[in-house]
Amino acid sequence: MLTVLENSRVSPPPATVGDRTLPLTFFDMIWIPFFPIHQVFFYEFRHSREDFLEKVVPNLKHSLSITLQHFFPFAGNLILFPEPNSERKPEIRHVEGDSVSVTFVECDLDFNDLTGYHPRNCDMFYPLVPLLGRATKVSDYLTVPLFSVQVTLFPKSGISIGLTNHHSLCDASTRYNFLKAWSSIAKHGTDEFFLANKSLPFYERVIKYPSSLDELCLNIPGIPAITMEYQPSHLVSPTDKVRTTIVLTQEHINRLKKWVSTQLPTLEYVSSFSVACAYMWRCMAKSHVLIGERNGDDDLERFVCAVDWRSRLDPPVPQTYFGNCVGASITPTVKSTILAGDNGFFTAAELFGKALSETLKKKNGVIVDGETVIKTAFLPIPGLSVSGTPRTKIYDVDFGWGKPKKHETISIDYNSSISVNASKESHADIEIGVSLPAKQLDAFLSIFSEELESLLLKEL
Repeated sequence: MLTVLENSRVSPPPATVGDRTLPLTFFDMIWIPFFPIHQVFFYEFRHSREDFLEKVVPNLKHSLSITLQHFFPFAGNLILFPEPNSERKPEIRHVEGDSVSVTFVECDLDFNDLTGYHPRNCDMFYPLVPLLGRATKVSDYLTVPLFSVQVTLFPKSGISIGLTNHHSLCDASTRYNFLKAWSSIAKHGTDEFFLANKSLPFYERVIKYPSSLDELCLNIPGIPAITMEYQPSHLVSPTDKVRTTIVLTQEHINRLKKWVSTQLPTLEYVSSFSVACAYMWRCMAKSHVLIGERNGDDDLERFVCAVDWRSRLDPPVPQTYFGNCVGASITPTVKSTILAGDNGFFTAAELFGKALSETLKKKNGVIVDGETVIKTAFLPIPGLSVSGTPRTKIYDVDFGWGKPKKHETISIDYNSSISVNASKESHADIEIGVSLPAKQLDAFLSIFSEELESLLLKEL
């Protein structure tokens, strides 16, 4: 199914980075124990293996090298101390000569099937996702690779670029800035256009917060401590999960917003993102109940949403701040049967909107309430979470072959989350990725389409 064409290591150009260290903040440390982020971009490319090897491979390696000069942590390693303290905190360390694993392969999978919007087995995508390298013991600490790439050729059909990063490296905003830089350099053959956009990463650790948050992130209640045996998680086949992609058009979204505003006139926060998440939450909860799960009085759930705090801190940090800078907006728990009931969508919209509004209103809330949020976010409560944001124009990542035909966030397979991005066809539409067991996905899709059609037909 897969044929390896080349295994490469790509470093920044010699003597451009040297030995550098980037301290982690509590925004980064909180993600150390959790699974990596996996993405795959698919591009149409109707050329031969020879064209791929002679033109695409050298260009991607060269442009990645230049990009790593500006985004050096991607080439570095996470340094972990099994018994961390104030003097031995995790950090990202780049040593001259550090590199990223880049694998070029050929694949005989059906490119058009993979890039569809219909249900497909999740297992099909795992061969396109690179693993992070293994953690290595060095003296009394561990070094953990942070980033890897796999470029897959589908002869005469397309190319996929699979990316895996340790979540402690960065959040979606930094990852998108990196991809925009790499794709721009690959497309133009120089970093001139990237530099002209004045979007160089901001590395200074200027966020002020109590040191107790660092200590808490390294000892999150209920999360196993890092030991010298630690290895990054990876996706394992076979799985019974199926993934599909749904598009909520601007017409759908505006209709949902009008319904919420009509039924909940005092709700302060009503946005395209909030109604999309609320509708997904309602449909997901109802699908659980319909297949016989979460239908008891004790079955509670919640919605956890990441919030980018760069512009919301006081003082704010630049949008190009490198790393993680997200906090959590968490709804109160609610019975699954209530979300599945007749007014479930409006209940979801009210809970989600109020939680997000309260999170955004509170000055430096992610720091002031940091201890409570950290302890609450990782309680083993069922529910839904979201990866991505419609503000990220993921379909603008063009390496020179045009816009992606499809983008998939593969890491939603690990847990109960959905992916949300601006759509390929219109930035006003929202593209939502879903990964569920086959039985539940059938129920979910039926609920989603039938109730959306019913809402569109109702008179306001």
